[in-house]
Amino acid sequence: MTTTLRPSGPIQQGADGAQNRAYDVCDNGRPVGAVEIAVEAGSAGEAGVLRSLRIDEPVRRRGRGTIAALAAEEVLRGWGCTQVRTEVADADTAARRLTCALGYTERSRNMIKSLPPVPPALPAGVTARPMTRGEYARWEDGAVAAYAESLITRGGSEESALQLARTSHSRHLPDGLATEGAHLHFLVHEGNTAGYVWVSRFEMHPGLLVGYVFDVEVHEEFRGRGHGRALMLQAERIALEAGDERLGLHVVTANTPALRLYESLGYEPTQYNLTKQL
Repeated sequence: MTTTLRPSGPIQQGADGAQNRAYDVCDNGRPVGAVEIAVEAGSAGEAGVLRSLRIDEPVRRRGRGTIAALAAEEVLRGWGCTQVRTEVADADTAARRLTCALGYTERSRNMIKSLPPVPPALPAGVTARPMTRGEYARWEDGAVAAYAESLITRGGSEESALQLARTSHSRHLPDGLATEGAHLHFLVHEGNTAGYVWVSRFEMHPGLLVGYVFDVEVHEEFRGRGHGRALMLQAERIALEAGDERLGLHVVTANTPALRLYESLGYEPTQYNLTKQL
């Protein structure tokens, strides 16, 4: 048996530097599956993506998936990529075993919670209120800069990260505070704003429309006092008022306090986002 990749279409190029290509996984020239790889937009060509990998059911469990994944990594190396990322659903135990065996490590995860029918009460001593227009203008500048910084730590250049962050905010908040379905609230403690949360309706995974925590932060001087939990309870209140029964989020695995908080509140993983150095 000789397992190889054979292009099933041309390389697709994007104006933002992204590119992708699909391949057939072949045994002695006969297609037995498919794989798709890409270069992530804004990563200066360094971040590759293993978008999908499928081996036909009759020929699974014979090592073809491993060979196809390794061959895809070789193509990405040839494209100049120094790392590769992929996404694995929590329920896909076979893919989780494969990526673990190939040396992928978890970078972040998507999580979701089914909300209770009754909105939770906020802790004593804190309240929440919507942002004003002036507060939003000041908040947006800082939020875009913070998101750009997170993209830089993932391998993007400063210029491309800032552009991607601006594009993302424009896409998800096209009308600012007036954006339909978007809610940005401050948490208030003893008359001072202790942090903020941004919740919008979002298609978290294909076909899964939920309330979604796009951003949440406790200001540094107010950390360690339980305000993060209070903000997440406020996020639940926002989602329930908007008619959502589930609330989703994304968390970086290295942010252990946040991950533990979400787990304690009842969030469960839906998808693991993995990375590997090439």
